[in-house]
This record gives sequence, C-alpha cells and structure tokens, in this order.
Amino acid sequence: MTLYRAIGLMSGTSMDGVDVALIESDGENAVAQGPTSFTPYGDDERALLRAALAEAAVLADRDARPGVLAQAEKLVTDRHAEAVEAFLRECDLAPAEIDLIGFHGQTVLHRPEKKLTVQIGDGAALARRLGIPVIHDFRAWDVANGGQGAPLVPAYHRALVEAAGLAGAPVALVNIGGVSNVTFVAPGLDPVACDCGPGNALIDDLMLARAGAPMDRDGLSARAGAANAAALAKLLDHPYFAAPPPKSLDRNAFSRAPVDGLSTLDAAATLVEFTAEAIAMSLRQMPARVERLVVCGGGARNPTILAALARRANARVETADEAGWSADAMEAQAFAYLAIRSWKGLPFSYPTTTGAPRPLCGGVLEMPTGR
Repeated sequence: MTLYRAIGLMSGTSMDGVDVALIESDGENAVAQGPTSFTPYGDDERALLRAALAEAAVLADRDARPGVLAQAEKLVTDRHAEAVEAFLRECDLAPAEIDLIGFHGQTVLHRPEKKLTVQIGDGAALARRLGIPVIHDFRAWDVANGGQGAPLVPAYHRALVEAAGLAGAPVALVNIGGVSNVTFVAPGLDPVACDCGPGNALIDDLMLARAGAPMDRDGLSARAGAANAAALAKLLDHPYFAAPPPKSLDRNAFSRAPVDGLSTLDAAATLVEFTAEAIAMSLRQMPARVERLVVCGGGARNPTILAALARRANARVETADEAGWSADAMEAQAFAYLAIRSWKGLPFSYPTTTGAPRPLCGGVLEMPTGR
C-alpha cells in the first residue's frame, strides 16, 4: 500500500480565509490526519471576492475573467501560495516532502443546470511557485458529464466513517459552510449526498449589511431573537426543497428578502431556523433515518445552529471535533484526499452524490517545472 502525503486547500463560500490541511492516505480507506492551519482574508480581500461573485453572475464562459475576476483570481492564488509557504515553515517541511496539493480555488458561480461551474485560482501558477504538483478544477468534469459537481467530499466522509469503525449504522455528516450539505453513509451502500440549502451565507450577509460584522459570532444575535413563522414559511417555499437528491446549489440561490422587515435579532433567528430546517428536510430524503449527525464547517462553531438542528432533525448532534475529526479543516482534508484519488484515477463523484451518470474521477494536474 502506497501512502501519499498531500496538502488540501479550501476557500469556501463563506469567504473567510484559506484552510490548509495535511493528510497521508492511499486515497482509499487509509487516512492519517496531520496538522492544519487557517489564514484569514482581510476586509478588503473579502470585499474583492464579493465583487467577483457579483461579476461572475453573468458569466457564460467558465474561462473568462472580466472586470475584477482577474484581480480576484490573482488574490486567491497568491493567498493560497502564501498560506502553504507559511504552513511548510511551521511544520518544518520541504516542498519535496509533499507529493500533491489539492487546490479547490474559490467558487464564484455554480450553475450545473447550465453545465457551468467556475472556481477561480491559477493551479499552474501555484504549482510553479511552490514546486509541488497541484491538482485543481475538481468539479468541471462531473458537471460536463451531467452531474451537479457537488458535493464532492462524500468520498472522504465515507473513508473517515469506515476508518473510525462507525459504518455499522447510518451516520450523516453535515457540512455547514456558506451552503450546507449532507453525506449519508450506511453499510453496503454508496454514499448519498446533496446540498441542503443555505448554511451560513444568508446569516453572514445579514450581519454584514445590518451590523458591519462578517458573521453572527457564536450565534449570539440569533439566540437573542425570535424566529418569525411567516417569514420562515416564505423562505421554505422554494422548489429546491421538494427535488430529490442528488442536487446542488449556488451560494446565492436564496434571498433573505422575507426577513428584511424584521429586526436584526429576529432576522438572524429566522435564518438560523431556515438553515436547520433545510438540513432536516434533506435528512428526511435519505434512504434511512439517521440518529447521529456529525457537523463540520463554520456552523459547527455556532451553538444556536447546532441546537436548532438537534431539535428539528430529532437526532444526536455532535461536532466533527467531538467525533475525533476536524470541524474546521474537514473540507481542506477532503481536497487533499481527492487529489490523491485523482492522481490514482479513482472516482470521487457518484450517481448517488452528484448525479453523475457513472462513478467519475476528475481534476486537472499541473506539474511544476523541474519535478
């Protein structure tokens, strides 16, 4: 069994910064989690990324970089390179000791119904600068073949569950980033997965617009408010929730307009209930009832969301940290794992996770000069 040492990089739809994670794995069931780090974006950098999101909304060509998109792509590439360089110094590692980097990039548009998904970030430039092979553009091949291009992390979720000996009963792993998604893992079945609905994105946008804050830290605003039933019903009246999995979303698929007339506290409380109920509805679409939910992503740091989820899903909720994994670095670790699978030509999207017509590999390999 050959183990590969890979670094995974993730900048999620919450646009809070760059997660870096090191794993050693065979790309199958052997996974050893290594050190992790996080490099936050500054306020100006988040503003540029938000401008890139707006610019990307009208893209028809996934390779085009009009307006601020070119500037944002350079920012994403540079910040990821700096994050890896700092990580290697902190861990006393040389580039030659790393086999692969899995570079997700920053999603600025995800429209699988139009066979269009755009992640900015220059994989070739990153490989040249770091001197390490980089695999990037993980979603495009799945989308080009009729898949949703998301979620991609279920292959890693299944490996973690099996390695931990938890595969004897159904387990669901819920990632709450800007968008929320769920992976259902049960004995003898391929993983079943889908995007659930909003994660932190609507709450983050609300707090930025109302209070100039990037998030509702620790869910304090939502905890102090009261959910509005009428506004929540309007938010949940969306055709996406009736569609069966697999399915996926763009970060901006939902509007927070139904809470615009509410106070900030009540609006935050309503959006928390929206996030929790969207996840609960997705769980009800899984092949069997799930009694154990493991939560990762930024939402794992929000006790108000966790409490709402436990109540609405009627299940035991724990964070990935409590399960012995990493709530913060899960997606970065996943893209390290997917890079290894891509290198080996192994599939990481499936009919039951992305709706691909068959199990598919993906990713684009960029080799550094001289290696």
